Amino acid sequence: MAQLPPSDKFDEDELRQRVGDLAYDVLRNQGTERPFTSELSAHFEKGNYYCSACGHHLFASDEKFDAGCGWPSFMTPVNDEALTTHKDTSHGMIRLEVRCANCGSHQGHVFDDGPGPTGQRFCINGVAIDFQPSA
Repeated sequence: MAQLPPSDKFDEDELRQRVGDLAYDVLRNQGTERPFTSELSAHFEKGNYYCSACGHHLFASDEKFDAGCGWPSFMTPVNDEALTTHKDTSHGMIRLEVRCANCGSHQGHVFDDGPGPTGQRFCINGVAIDFQPSA
């Protein structure tokens, strides 16, 4: 899969320094973190999740669930404009990639095996999101 184009919202070197090498690889090169390595996988505090690259609001904690897959999972994004989707044919699979609609950073993938009315599971890399607790 091709690398995402640089964002005009921030300097790429600054982003790499701020988020670290693993998060940068996920956000910019469609990498992935190993399953069960993110503390956000088993995190269920009330609050909101934001893109770790640009701070765009992506998910609310009431949409998060334990899918047992090793990555933070959500039923739906905070709104229809939070994410964009793109066909991903890497690794010999056909998947639907999700990116931050604000800066284009890779977040993870969406699958049709989730609970709730939509049946979707947004499988998100923990390093691609930041959590802010509710006030």
